[in-house]
This record gives sequence, C-alpha cells and structure tokens, in this order.
Amino acid sequence: MLVNALKEKWAKGQATINGWCSIGSPFTAEIMAAQGYDSICVDVQHGALDYSAALPMFQAMRASGVVLLARAHWLDPASIMKLLDAGAMGIVCPMVNNPEEAARFVSYMRYPPLGQRSFGPTRAGFAMKGYGVQANDAVLAFAMIETAEGMKNLEEIAATPGLDGIYVGPADLTLGLTQGRLPPGFDREEDEMVAAIRRIAEVCRKNGKFAALHCGTAEYAARAIGWGYNMTTVSGDTRLLAASAAASVARFRELTETSGAEGEKGVY
Repeated sequence: MLVNALKEKWAKGQATINGWCSIGSPFTAEIMAAQGYDSICVDVQHGALDYSAALPMFQAMRASGVVLLARAHWLDPASIMKLLDAGAMGIVCPMVNNPEEAARFVSYMRYPPLGQRSFGPTRAGFAMKGYGVQANDAVLAFAMIETAEGMKNLEEIAATPGLDGIYVGPADLTLGLTQGRLPPGFDREEDEMVAAIRRIAEVCRKNGKFAALHCGTAEYAARAIGWGYNMTTVSGDTRLLAASAAASVARFRELTETSGAEGEKGVY
C-alpha cells in the first residue's frame, strides 16, 4: 500500500521539518536528505534547476527514505504532472489566488475520477511499490498563499475539496499585503504580518487542512508550530551553505587577525 509518511506523522499530531533544495545537484540533495529532515522540497520555481536536474536529485535522495516534495514552477499541468511522475509525493504550487485556481491545481494532482492527471508514472511507478491510482490518496497538494488576492480568498481556497494544505511564502506574502512597503524576507516580526501568518494556520485548522510555513531559523519555526503549523521549512541549501562558510571564514579572520573581501550573503 502506498503511504505518505508526512500524513501519518501529522495524523499523530507530530510536527515535521522540511528541507529545501535550490541547488541543481544530486550530491547536494543527497547530503541534505541525510541530515534527518522529514521531507525535502526541490524548488523548480526559483531554484537553479529544472526537471532534468530534479529527476536525478530525487534518485539521489531515494535511499534516505525522506518524503520527496517539489515546488512546481507555476500552476501548470505539464510541470505538476511530470514532477509527480518523477516521484514527488507532494507538490507546492506557487501563487494560488482564488478557489478556481485551487480547484484546477487539485485536478492536476489526481487521476480520474478525482481529477485529470494523465497516467504515466515513469519513475514513480518503478521507484515506489504499489504506485498507481492509489497515489490519489497519498500525494499532497499544497497551494501557496503569497498575494493580497490569495489572502482575501483564504477561506474559499482552504475549503477547496481535495486540497491538502496551504504553504505560506512569507517573502511574497509580505510584498503583496503591504504593496512593497515592507521588504521581502522570512521570520516576520511585524504585527500585521504575524497576524496574517497566524490567521492562515487558524483557517487551515478550521477547514481540516495542513499548514506549512517557510522559515529562516529553527527558533521561528518552533514558534510557528505553536501557532498551529504542521510543517515548517527551516532555511535551505543555499542559505545554509552561505551561513556555514561565512561563519568559518569569520572565525578564521578573528583567530588570525587577517582581513579579506566582504562576503555576499544573498537575499533568499
């Protein structure tokens, strides 16, 4: 029987931690998957990778047993279905703004009669025993709430049949809700943004949906779990690599009293 370990953990009331891969490298993905995450999401939307990189990344992570997720590049049936065929057990779909878009997204995730997913799980059918129409019950459909329109239609989106959860992208959500007044970024502390993030968790709970939030630190992620989030993503491969390298260089400079070029921390 095909099962999704994330669903099993959430059913028991256990919060999960998700890793994030934006570097198109099977080796980087393999390293991330070996660190104890419950799930890993391969970012096809903003990551430095495409489907041809995502597939070998899934293959590299198979031995770890981590639940494989992917963020599709858009609400596009070809992208979503192909990532599922590659072995993603859940799809994060960006920029879902209304219940009609949420319903379309769900339809791309499910085989008939529940949706319009085309049957052809080329790798998934080989890599996962029992994969077939049973995948309808196993795969996770996460709609991203990232815009003022999406927030306005939150209740209707959360009520969409077949939608498993809502994934909050705080950077775009901040840009959208404040019309650029506040800069994008994770771990929001502004009262208006904290209120919006907490409301999404409450609406998800009321509608029997899972709630996920992208965070920058474990400390903020723990707060989000306390607000009712089921899954939190803590940083990602690019930021973790940059932070670790920067800390190592800074410590060397301190101990040797040398100076060098300023590092580029990046914005995402």
